[in-house]
Amino acid sequence: MHSYDIRERGNLQTASKALILLHGRGATAENIMPLADFFTNESWYVAAPQATNYQWYPYSFLMPAEQNEPWLSSAIDYVKKIIDNISGHIPSENIYIMGFSQGACLSAEVAARNAAKYGGLGIFTGGVIGEEPAWELYRGDFKSTPVYISNGDNDPHIPQSRSEESRDQLQGMGARVTLDIFPGREHTILQEEIDRAKELLSLH
Repeated sequence: MHSYDIRERGNLQTASKALILLHGRGATAENIMPLADFFTNESWYVAAPQATNYQWYPYSFLMPAEQNEPWLSSAIDYVKKIIDNISGHIPSENIYIMGFSQGACLSAEVAARNAAKYGGLGIFTGGVIGEEPAWELYRGDFKSTPVYISNGDNDPHIPQSRSEESRDQLQGMGARVTLDIFPGREHTILQEEIDRAKELLSLH
C-alpha cells in the first residue's frame, strides 16, 4: 500500500490557502511541485504526495476498479487523509486539488466521493475512475465549487468521453464545471490550460 510520503511547501499552521498536487503515472511529487508556481504564493501551503512505485494504481483507470485494488482504495484514502489533515487548519473552501493524468483521475475520484465546497479543482487530462464509475459512492454537494477539466480530443490515455461524463457527474453534484478540449494536443499541460484554470478558479 501507499506510504504517507509528502513533499511540502509553506507553513500549514499559518497558511491561508492550500493546494494539493497529484502527479501522474511514472512521475514524482518533485515533478509536479513546480506547477504550484503558477497558482500560489508564499502565503499558501502546498502538499504533493508521492505514490509508492510512482503510480497510484497499476492498470488503466478504465479497467474494472477491482483490478486496481487494493492500490486504488489506498490512494483514495491517502488523498482523503491529506484533505482531512489540511482541513484541521484551513477551511475546505480554501483548499484546491489539482492533478495531471493519473493524478487528475485520482483528484476527480476523491472529490466526487467527498464533495464539499472546495476552493477549486483542476483536473488536467482526467476523469472519474472505473470501467463503470462507482456512481453509488459519489456523494455530497460541491456548493458551486469551480472545476476546470481539460483534455485533448484524442488523448492516448484519457478518452474525451470520460472527461465529458465527469463534467456531467460533477455538475450534477453542484459544481460549476468548465471543460476544455484541445484538438491535437499531446499528453501534457499547455500554458493555455494553466491560464484558463487560473481564471476560472480565481487564481490570478
